Amino acid sequence: AASAAHFGSAGPVARAACNAMSSPMSWQGSRWSLAVAATGLLAAPSSALYLPGVAPIEYQEGGRVELKVNKLTSVKTQLPYGYYSLPYCQPSTIMESVENLGEILEGDMIENSPYEVFMLQNTSCKLLCKRKLAPEDKNKFESMIDDEYLVNWIVDNLPAATRYVKKGQKSGGTTYMNGFPVGINRNGHYHIHNHVSLDLKFHTSPNEYEGYRIVGFEVEPYSMLQNNNGGKVSCPDGTNYPSFELAPHDEIIYTYDVQWSESDVRWASRWDNYLKMTGGQIHWFSILNSLMIMLFLSGMVAMILLRTLHRDITKYNELASAEEAAEETGWKLVHGDVFRKPRHSKLLAVSVGSGVQIFGMSFVTLVFALFGLLSPAHRGALLQCCLLLYTFMGIAAGYVTSRLYKMFNGVDWKATTLLQAFLYPGIFFSIFFVLNLLIWGQKSSGAVPFTTLFAVLCLWFGISVPLVFLGAYFGFRKPNIELPVRTNQIPRQIPAQPWFMHPVFTCSVGGILPFGAVFTELFFIMSSIWQHQFYYLFGFLALVLVILVITCAEISIALTYFQLTSEDYRWWWRSFLSSGSSAVFVFMYSIVYFTSRLQIEKAVSTMLYFGYMAIMSIIFFLFTGSVGCIAAFCFVRSIYGSIKID
Repeated sequence: AASAAHFGSAGPVARAACNAMSSPMSWQGSRWSLAVAATGLLAAPSSALYLPGVAPIEYQEGGRVELKVNKLTSVKTQLPYGYYSLPYCQPSTIMESVENLGEILEGDMIENSPYEVFMLQNTSCKLLCKRKLAPEDKNKFESMIDDEYLVNWIVDNLPAATRYVKKGQKSGGTTYMNGFPVGINRNGHYHIHNHVSLDLKFHTSPNEYEGYRIVGFEVEPYSMLQNNNGGKVSCPDGTNYPSFELAPHDEIIYTYDVQWSESDVRWASRWDNYLKMTGGQIHWFSILNSLMIMLFLSGMVAMILLRTLHRDITKYNELASAEEAAEETGWKLVHGDVFRKPRHSKLLAVSVGSGVQIFGMSFVTLVFALFGLLSPAHRGALLQCCLLLYTFMGIAAGYVTSRLYKMFNGVDWKATTLLQAFLYPGIFFSIFFVLNLLIWGQKSSGAVPFTTLFAVLCLWFGISVPLVFLGAYFGFRKPNIELPVRTNQIPRQIPAQPWFMHPVFTCSVGGILPFGAVFTELFFIMSSIWQHQFYYLFGFLALVLVILVITCAEISIALTYFQLTSEDYRWWWRSFLSSGSSAVFVFMYSIVYFTSRLQIEKAVSTMLYFGYMAIMSIIFFLFTGSVGCIAAFCFVRSIYGSIKID
């Protein structure tokens, strides 16, 4: 909140779960691998301006500290469920916290709990409740344990973290996992974590503020068979106590400990434990790899510009050698056709406009993120920000589409504007609606309520569509884009093209370079989405975005130039697809990631994964394609404007 993102560090992300019977403070078994997202945060001074909703709260000694519960999550199913869908202890009245649109779309269900926590008051083996276990309750527990569901709690806007000790290393060390497992399955026997030890850390600074601030929230879950003597519950001492096995018991007892300890961590740095990890070298290696690709393309484009613009301006009227004439006359010969209206010009204009809309959304979102406005403390803020910005960027989409379509001498401007307003948003919403129906059929809390869907439709029809028409109105009122050459009435015949100029080959080459520039960062983004980890490496992401834009522009310019030298003037769609085809590699990578990194087995979860990855791939296609097309247009317009046409 009161932090600024900087270049952090991260390592590969993988699945994590508890494989310890008595205490999760151990690292056992080769079956589990630990996962935590990574980042870097710069702590701001305590006098900084805190954002609404995340300002520090000072608790007085003995003051009530509310423990809230959130959804149950699983990497294996990707289907969240409400906390009270399992037979846990419930308060007398369940109240949901106020949620923003992003939290609802993410399936968060933040509710109150019966846990009683008071500042600086330690408790040991406090009875929470006793619950009878019906056969259907046992089946729910067994199903949740098999699917490796995690319990997520929140105290003072901090998610519960489970600390793991990494064994097998000389230096040891600890790392953290978000949430803790519902239970464990050992040799077909199910054990429930019915006792938790809450380790809460506080920071105090009497010279700056009164009271105590919470800066850490760790949970140690235990499976424990408590002693029940005449209604008085006590917890066994030592480490060799019997665990609570689900099958032979018809009643479960929930108990908890509360332990407070002072910490030197300041409030502004309290998220570091969730976000800290080694491996920043991977990101720097990725950046270096992307820079090498960009420098290679920059050298190629610079060579093209020197051989065309500079030589054309200085030597066009001079007597060129036969070799130079053969080399340079190719693209000059098609000056009367180079700006000819392409096929499906309406769809091209709409696609470029949608890409500009996504580009504007991405740019502004990254600016907000770099200023620390989208920290993990704002649950759902990133998704809500993207949704609102995409809505408001409709004015840019309408303007660009209308300008491009008018340059193509199109007259059906109403249909074009309607297509811009409804085509790609309609595709996104249709996929999302079908996936939401599948989630709803699984009775998951991740299903978006119909009232929220109605709110999304209101954003679309009430704000985005009018803004698209407003942008189109301004665009059509502007004078036509001035082109340096006139278009002939009769199209020029295109000579036979060599095999390496075939659209499939050029698009494959054009797509793999932008993908190569981003695939490492793509791994961390996908891990944060599908492994339920935090992502806050917006400094790295901003660098990668800049490199991606430059790479797409340069590869499109280079391929367009080679195409024009072959006297093929059909470059409009080719420039869009050459860089936009990188989305095909993104989707192919998602298949590799699915098979190698995830353990999803259910059909609905598989459809959910590929449905959302299809949306991401389409967004990437529009983004990269529009950058390539606009860059190629500027390049073609500049080189034909630099020569004299008789």
